[in-house]
Amino acid sequence: MTDLVVRTLDESSAHLFRTMPDPLALGEKHRTTRHRPDWQRIAVRDGRTVARAAWWARPEDPEPLVINWLDVAEGEEAAGAELLRTAPWRTPEIDLDLPAGWRDDPSLRAAVGARDAAARQAGYTPLVERFVYRWTRDLGLPERPGRLVFTAEPDDAVFHDLLRRIHSVTLDAHARRAIEEGGVDQAAREELEVFHWFPSPRAWWQTAHTPAGDPVGIHIPARNPSGPCVGFIGVVPEQRGHGYAYDLLAECTHLLAAEGAEFIGGATDQGNFPMAAHFTAAGYPVVRERVNYWTDRPAGGDR
Repeated sequence: MTDLVVRTLDESSAHLFRTMPDPLALGEKHRTTRHRPDWQRIAVRDGRTVARAAWWARPEDPEPLVINWLDVAEGEEAAGAELLRTAPWRTPEIDLDLPAGWRDDPSLRAAVGARDAAARQAGYTPLVERFVYRWTRDLGLPERPGRLVFTAEPDDAVFHDLLRRIHSVTLDAHARRAIEEGGVDQAAREELEVFHWFPSPRAWWQTAHTPAGDPVGIHIPARNPSGPCVGFIGVVPEQRGHGYAYDLLAECTHLLAAEGAEFIGGATDQGNFPMAAHFTAAGYPVVRERVNYWTDRPAGGDR
């Protein structure tokens, strides 16, 4: 086997990123996501691109936040690992988007297996599998149950307190990872950082209460660089069991639609059965699946 050449691209070489097949058929998803050429890397052997990865964040962010595109040719898992391991950016997470129902197709399972092996060899481990949803206007707006009172809240401290309570008992794998690392305060801080990272108005954030004034939870209608999305839905533990997450999701959808959204993205952990059921009830179809990988060992091998 000949030597492997790994390179980071730029404006003049960006076209080389497209010189690999797309066996997962995610071309449309990637077409609508903007990637900086200098945050893309390829691995080439014998003149053939055998692995590629794209790092992503907002255009104004100084460094990428996540790897959200990874392709590895079968038999080139070590090349994919080298591509990731020697990256010059300290990126702890991979978002590996996959076609819905990919496990039912042997060719898709093989393609996913090559990516999984490369990620693991590079020091990443699976954190959680997720469902990815997309609501469009032709599906109609979900019914508002009318059981809760929604209020815009300008004080971040109120959201921090509610997030601490929400994450004190949670099925969310990202929150549980943060709790294991630094407790519920860290999980709440990380969520707030994400809320502020969204390039959408702070005034959209809302708390929810019962008509008697008891706190129920929060919802965060948002826009990310790819478009409108459900930024967060959370119910405090003492109010669970009433299906209030559906009320929050319905309100979030109505607010974004009123702001002109033609589509709304969303996601939840596959093990969060209640939230997955609420997305279905609110008319959000599953359009993709996702495996999130995490590493506590940052890259930066080229430094």
